[in-house]
Amino acid sequence: MINQQGWLQNAICKPSPNYNQRPEGAPVSLLVIHNISLPPGEFGGKYICDFFANCLNPVEHPYFETISDLKVSAHLLIQRDGELVQFVSFDDRAWHAGNSCYEGAENCNDFAIGIELEGADDIPYTEDQYRALSAVTLALMERYPSINIGRIVGHSDIAPDRKTDPGPAFDWPYYLSSLET
Repeated sequence: MINQQGWLQNAICKPSPNYNQRPEGAPVSLLVIHNISLPPGEFGGKYICDFFANCLNPVEHPYFETISDLKVSAHLLIQRDGELVQFVSFDDRAWHAGNSCYEGAENCNDFAIGIELEGADDIPYTEDQYRALSAVTLALMERYPSINIGRIVGHSDIAPDRKTDPGPAFDWPYYLSSLET
């Protein structure tokens, strides 16, 4: 499912310029679940992909004026229908976590993979998204053995003073139980 270069074979590939190499000797050992919707609370369209490609047009929505200068990315987006869009190789360092800390280790981007679910904190995620997230997670756990169920967190877990995603609408027990084989 993941090729030698760290790309999902069944994902749409839309490379983002917002990435760099991981620090030497930093094994991939954490999976961070995020959510995103652009404009906030609205689903569908091209805006998330535009945002991660640095081509979000700030005049298309008032909210975009506040974020159009940000340089961010995630490794993967799972859209509402379960479609996968990959922006950065899992082997590279995507810019998704920001100022973050996990078990005393700062700069989680150095060792984490970031998956965005198209969604919002208080809107239930779709069954298609859970199914896709589970399949991708199992593939990541196989490729990166340091990722296990105990090393899957929400953005809110690594940046609690700034972030709330994936929010209370994310069904952690349901998702984690889908990983037990």
